[in-house]
Amino acid sequence: MAGTAHLDEVRDPLIIAEGWKAEGRGVAIATVVETWGSAPRPAGSHLVVDVDGNFHGSVSGGCVEGAVVAEAIDVIDSGKARTLEFGVADETAWRVGLSCGGRIKVHVERLG
Repeated sequence: MAGTAHLDEVRDPLIIAEGWKAEGRGVAIATVVETWGSAPRPAGSHLVVDVDGNFHGSVSGGCVEGAVVAEAIDVIDSGKARTLEFGVADETAWRVGLSCGGRIKVHVERLG
């Protein structure tokens, strides 16, 4: 399969979102639009969330992911997209046991 792209339809968040929409669920998509410093997921990473709080994919991890899920449910309800910013300074990161700080921006919008 050298030189060919393989799409994993079982795990691709965008395909999952499409299926959820087809089932009539309210769905939002969160996309990492910018990173600086240490970031667990690169720009372009997606997390899809339905109105019941089910989610698939990843934009970060830990408490950031939980905050994005909560914001996504609000975006589904309001229809108003928003861009979120999360970050930790190098000094703060060191105090909590992380090797370095970083920042990410995540854009959240309702689909459909």
